[in-house]
Amino acid sequence: MGKSTGFLEYERKTGPVSAPGERIKNFRDFHGTLSEEQQRLQGARCMECGVPFCQAGVMIAGMASGCPLHNLVPEINDLVYRGNWEQAYIRLSKTHCFPEFTSRVCPALCEAACTCGLHGEPVSTKENEKAVIEYAFSKGLVKADSPRVRTGKTVAVIGSGPAGLAAALLLNRRGHSVTVYERSDRPGGLLRYGIPNMKLEKGIIDRRIRLMEEAGVRFECGVDVGRNLPGKELLKKYDRILLAGGASNPRDIEVPGRDAKGIYFAVDFLKNVTKTLLDSNFKEIPYYLARGKKVLVIGGGDTGNDCVGTVIRLGAASVAQLEMMPKAPAGRMANNPWPEWPKVLKTDYGQEEAIDRFGHDPRIYQTTVTEFLKNKKGDICGAKTVQLAPVRDEKTGRMRMEPVPGTEKEIPADLVLIAAGFLGSESYSAETFGVKLDGRTNVETAPGSYCTENTRIFTAGDMHRGQSLVVWAIAEGTEAAARIDESLMGYTGL
Repeated sequence: MGKSTGFLEYERKTGPVSAPGERIKNFRDFHGTLSEEQQRLQGARCMECGVPFCQAGVMIAGMASGCPLHNLVPEINDLVYRGNWEQAYIRLSKTHCFPEFTSRVCPALCEAACTCGLHGEPVSTKENEKAVIEYAFSKGLVKADSPRVRTGKTVAVIGSGPAGLAAALLLNRRGHSVTVYERSDRPGGLLRYGIPNMKLEKGIIDRRIRLMEEAGVRFECGVDVGRNLPGKELLKKYDRILLAGGASNPRDIEVPGRDAKGIYFAVDFLKNVTKTLLDSNFKEIPYYLARGKKVLVIGGGDTGNDCVGTVIRLGAASVAQLEMMPKAPAGRMANNPWPEWPKVLKTDYGQEEAIDRFGHDPRIYQTTVTEFLKNKKGDICGAKTVQLAPVRDEKTGRMRMEPVPGTEKEIPADLVLIAAGFLGSESYSAETFGVKLDGRTNVETAPGSYCTENTRIFTAGDMHRGQSLVVWAIAEGTEAAARIDESLMGYTGL
């Protein structure tokens, strides 16, 4: 595989990225690409290690190591090195429905588990995959893939996020008639409205949706199953149902002053921005949402970072981002060895832009809000905060963050965005089908299963496993499709 000495001869190199001061002027993708020759050299760095953890997709110490899709990473990298792009696409498509999505938004579990990363820089597998899929699209290799024969079986997929799309694509390819129901005005779910356009341009989603429609998948948008369409109607119409509505119940901050005007859940705010851009074909930028405002983002994860990058593009006067946990170390600690997921400091694009725009990192670690402050009009004008310290629970042995007396402060804020994660699925979408939720408010199934207590109803993605990554949602949708196919046909060809 690859060039046996490639990892010694060539340094890791990734595509050019626009400077923060330039990219914040619009909502377009700011990542460039390497030349074909340079990309091939990156493929050459794959070292044909004996145990390729990059494609393992196993859980180690409670964290994923390697790609849960089990992409044939060394084989794909070898084909990139040899310039055999068509075969690289064929290899990649054996395990992956949507590399055009993950090559843009995935944190690259494959690279974190790369053997080259043990003592140096990992192979740039994520960009290699992006180069492969974009070559395939440019050469017309990605086709509608309509089934030759229909089985006569029908499946309804509830939710058009990555899990629902993956299942729909595969079940339709198998020959089943698939209809996807989406409550928003456009398909894509989290991909469409949960991820900003500069991170995943929506034309990338539209390109794939068009191919799926051409292949026979039907999309019904603006249909909120459980509210304006009862589940019993779908059970009459379809042989199988897949619940893939995501973990769409945001975690709130229940403190005094929460009723102040100007406090929004991050997912609602990001959707509002993206919908305005799409509805106006990018001619209208909703500057009114953040221009000149002091913005407080609560949550230090990917969504919090997306909020930081978004409000900077909307002209925010300042941005502060609260993170409950301590600041991560710059490098791996002894108790976090390879190939575990590296628990190290990550400064993402939004934070980079804040540093460039305001001169400092927006993150404030080990801090939480104790009260929101309102002015006489009821508008948000600030927040009281307190520092936190890790304390070990004597009974469980686990660490928890406790307030430190005497560390209270006030932070001015005209706009607050809550990006504190999700509590699971929204109950009505399960109730309409009469299926149970577990203690984490995910749809209940037997361990390792995607089937609910009703053998005609399945679930996948965040609605099944809780809030997770796009790549895990695709993996879940892929596996659920095989289980649905098996239940319909007695065996599965997926």
